[in-house]
Amino acid sequence: MSDDLFDVFDATKAKRPQDAILEAMETAETLEELDDDEDVTEDQAIEPPEKWRKLELTINEERRKNSDTQIVDNFRENKKKPRSFHLQEYCSDSVNETCTTDSDLKTSCIHDVSLPAEYGEYLFEPKETSRKPAKEYKFTLDAFQRESIRCLERNESVLVSAHTSAGKTAIAEYAVAMSLRDGQRVIYTSPIKALSNQKYRELYEEFIDVGLMTGDVTINPSAGCLVMTTEILRSMLYRGSEVIREVAWVIFDEVHYMRDKERGVVWEETIIMVPENVRFVFLSATIPNAREFAEWIVQLKNQPCHTIYTDSRPVPLQHYLFPAGGDGLYLVVDEKGQFRDDTFEKALSKIGENSIKDTSKGAEMNKKNKKAAKGASDVYRIIKLIMEREYDPVIVFAFSRRECEALALQLSKLELNTDEQKSLVEQVFVNAMDSLSEDDKKLPQITAALPLLKRGIGIHHSGLLPILKEVTEILFQEGLIKVLFATETFAMGLNMPAKTVVFTAVRKFDGEAFRFISGGEYIQMSGRAGRRGLDERGISILTVDERIQPETARAILKGNADPLRSSFHLEYNMLLNLLRSEEANPEYVISRSLAQFQADRALPDNEAKLNELLRQKDELKISMEDDVKEFAAYKDQLERLRSKVRNIVFQAKNVLPFLQVGRLARFCVQDKEVRDFGWGVVVNFTKMNTSQVKEQGLRDKFLIDALVFSKPLTETNEKVFVPPKGEEDIAQASWNVLPFHLSALDGLSSIRVYMPKDLRPRENRSAVGKSVSEVMRQFPKGIPLLDPVEDMGIKDEEFRKLIRQAESVEDQLFSSKLAQKYSLSLHTTYPEELSRLMDSYQRKEQILVEIKAVKRQIRLGQGLILREELKRMLRVLRRLGFINHENIVEKKGRTACEVNTADELVLTELMFHGAFNEIKAEVAVALLSCFVYDEKQDEQLQFSDEELKAAFQTLQNIARRVGTVTKECKIPIDVDEYVQSFDPSMMNVVYAWCRGAIFAEICKMTHIFEGSIIRCMRRLEELLRQLSAAAHSIGNEELEHLFEKGSQLLKRDIAFQASLYL
Repeated sequence: MSDDLFDVFDATKAKRPQDAILEAMETAETLEELDDDEDVTEDQAIEPPEKWRKLELTINEERRKNSDTQIVDNFRENKKKPRSFHLQEYCSDSVNETCTTDSDLKTSCIHDVSLPAEYGEYLFEPKETSRKPAKEYKFTLDAFQRESIRCLERNESVLVSAHTSAGKTAIAEYAVAMSLRDGQRVIYTSPIKALSNQKYRELYEEFIDVGLMTGDVTINPSAGCLVMTTEILRSMLYRGSEVIREVAWVIFDEVHYMRDKERGVVWEETIIMVPENVRFVFLSATIPNAREFAEWIVQLKNQPCHTIYTDSRPVPLQHYLFPAGGDGLYLVVDEKGQFRDDTFEKALSKIGENSIKDTSKGAEMNKKNKKAAKGASDVYRIIKLIMEREYDPVIVFAFSRRECEALALQLSKLELNTDEQKSLVEQVFVNAMDSLSEDDKKLPQITAALPLLKRGIGIHHSGLLPILKEVTEILFQEGLIKVLFATETFAMGLNMPAKTVVFTAVRKFDGEAFRFISGGEYIQMSGRAGRRGLDERGISILTVDERIQPETARAILKGNADPLRSSFHLEYNMLLNLLRSEEANPEYVISRSLAQFQADRALPDNEAKLNELLRQKDELKISMEDDVKEFAAYKDQLERLRSKVRNIVFQAKNVLPFLQVGRLARFCVQDKEVRDFGWGVVVNFTKMNTSQVKEQGLRDKFLIDALVFSKPLTETNEKVFVPPKGEEDIAQASWNVLPFHLSALDGLSSIRVYMPKDLRPRENRSAVGKSVSEVMRQFPKGIPLLDPVEDMGIKDEEFRKLIRQAESVEDQLFSSKLAQKYSLSLHTTYPEELSRLMDSYQRKEQILVEIKAVKRQIRLGQGLILREELKRMLRVLRRLGFINHENIVEKKGRTACEVNTADELVLTELMFHGAFNEIKAEVAVALLSCFVYDEKQDEQLQFSDEELKAAFQTLQNIARRVGTVTKECKIPIDVDEYVQSFDPSMMNVVYAWCRGAIFAEICKMTHIFEGSIIRCMRRLEELLRQLSAAAHSIGNEELEHLFEKGSQLLKRDIAFQASLYL
């Protein structure tokens, strides 16, 4: 995960065998096929959830028009001027009320209230009270803030959905003030520790009676208002904490992060477990299905829940495009939300206008220094433009940590602060660093930060030292940083708006591919633009370096926010805690999850969709379908085998010796669309360092410069090249030197051609191209390839076996009825009729895939999928001895209940296996780092101590056993992949740290960012605390002392420097 939103989350990534969804269930026709294990007890009958139905506003309006008798059930009064009445019809289910505000406030909101089905007459009228408001504000409240506070004063839950920086915090503060006024306790939860620390500071300065609980820090736990992470609240609920019984309100900040696929389940668990008498305040970015979420709360807690929704921005936003290589800004979406097509086209036509036209330098331009310089020149021009027009402060969002630092350094000669401001920056910086040791003050990150900060330039990403991030945040809030380069983590939670936001690219790497940023991501980050009370409008600037379709641009610039979809999944720690709990059980939580609620609602639509897909399948008639199916099966199998062969042949160790200058090679880039460049000529290859590979999300570390026949993607964009298609493209194409990743290599010939030393002249490149064409003419049946065994010397027996399998399947393919009918051979192309048959068959296969997915959703709606997953996970727990056949939690299970930041099964097995009994504390801590480090390193680790190697081998053996048991219990899992998920990259670093090394020394041992090292150590300390509690729970004092000693060795110096917010 390069710079994921949850890099700084309390809990680590979930290395759970059950994360793979049960493929076996997809193909089974009946539940009997799934349940053939005799040790599985029958599910107890679950009472069906009560049916809650909501009338949409439009239906209510229509009924009111047609009704002879209208029932006035709501009166809204505005002291400034009268408002319109909203007439409602009572029905047996629920009531939705929608209101808008007066125009004087310049803001509007939609206010829905969702009620339980049996709820009686509902009048939303102001209560007569002589009490003063719990909190008074120095500014006029917006409509959504006023409506939300009225709900709070009625002691009713509310979901507030509004843009970033709209002012949701004011509502949370009122809820805290109201609770403290009424002598009640309130809990404020946030998704990350950093946000909890900041929120604690803000609330403490206003209310004093505030405490903090984040696991590693506990301050004033008896306070009336407790700030904590969501994980801490979940743990308190499982433990039956006394605090929960005293709580009247729970505030969930940033609740839209519930959709995070790994950690979102924590929110659902917590909300489900909170007692029914508690009231909620949910603060969220704009989500289109806010009312659906509120209705889930109504069903869950049997209480009214209001939805206050506004998509009004407190400061209007203008959206500009900056064409890469251009020199101006183009307003494409104005503050009224109007998309300007003419300006959009004009902006795209300017892409690359000032860039170098000589494509012969293609290879050089893609080397790191040239690429960084080119990117910097665009950003430099934008920043100069912003400063000249006084559009600062500005946040520049880059999608990699290295890019943040490189771009900031490109501006290092700009002076953006006055001498007085420089003096203030230095004073704040020195005071903050004063608590560090002399060795830590000399760390490269710290010494490099001050000169930039004094100039008004800051950097913020997860690889920075935490103390540097906090200093940067404080300086930015004080207006002492004019330009801040940040990754998208900065867009989460932290209340730090700017006047302008700049995006350095329109694409980002999401762990799998480079894709366009989504509308939801753009909304979240661009929402930082525009400071309330300071700016008349905010400005968002999107740098575009490729021609994009207007529809794509609209989807980004004017796209809708992402809906809130449940990411609920079962975890072993959850199951064990629920089995041990008297208040709930796994079936209770499953049936009340948002996932189940959403699946219930989608059931009618999914059934209709299934019928339509079945109709399409039946209508799609394919002649000789059985023969086509046989041919397609052989073809797919052959492609898979060839892919495996290619993966081995083109491994760096096998292929690099043959990448000589002039070697003919075939290149095919497999992205979202396949770009087949065909045969080209190797010019050179270079190796990238590990940090580059990691930062750019690459799968290999080698770049091959090759001469290939290609054309610019657009006439004005000579940075992106594509293979020519059709006669018109061929006329525009020429031979260009382009960089390819090793994974794009698709064939290596035994032939080499003459390569001139200088490829800059076009005629030299064309001459080489003619040589390639001549070779292709001489070998019409295919250019001869290097033989992997004879020429390249690959002797591995498994590889030889793969070759034999591929040859066998190839024979079967060309012996099939379809191949015989059309006289196919290895070098023939498909006739048009066969191509049509294959296209029809692929369409039908796609429909079958969709049918399978819809059936799964239907089964989820029927409550089957999660229950079947539950059965399999319970089998695993029984097989490993964590529970007995009556689902009673055993000693192992009680131990695992204490661990929720790492793989509880493997950790518990290690403890009971005796893996920690004979090793030193520093070795134990180093071994545990394998559970919490989640930034993959490609380099082979050489253990600095034999004890570390032995301990890691023990871990691998136990992980393999757990994985094997999981697989035997019919949970799909790749056992080898599961074992490899325990990464030893930090073992040497942690071992050296626990033996007393200073931080500067351990930084030299690895390419890992300093901030990532500290984050790993803090997660590790949290895990040690949990393991110490686990050992205590089973009465093992030796293990308890071992883990406590490990924690003492770990907790020192800059790695555990206290937050500046505390």
